[in-house]
Amino acid sequence: MKYYTRKLIKPGDLNANDTLFGGMLLKWIDEEAGIYAMTKIQSKTVVTKYMSEIDFVSSAKQGDVIEIGLEFSHFGRTSMTFACEVRNIFSKSVIIRVDKIVFVNIGEDGNPQPHGITA
Repeated sequence: MKYYTRKLIKPGDLNANDTLFGGMLLKWIDEEAGIYAMTKIQSKTVVTKYMSEIDFVSSAKQGDVIEIGLEFSHFGRTSMTFACEVRNIFSKSVIIRVDKIVFVNIGEDGNPQPHGITA
């Protein structure tokens, strides 16, 4: 797993429990994975197709710094699949794991389009 992006947890990122809001974390994961997918196939036209079960392992609080890790696992004809892990940068404790995030390359018509990558 390679860790690409770091985020500082700020007051606007918190839920009513004063811990990191899960929806904010999923937004960051989707954005980071989308950028990673774009760089893998050299295309700006990728969309999120699927996220597997999301495992919230621990929480983060204001002032924590987290890092988002991604690992490529598979290319399909029009798709690519990654795994994701987010952890606290200092304690290394895992905050969330997502086994599969699938992105699909799309054409101008909005339909899946082969990306041409085979390995």
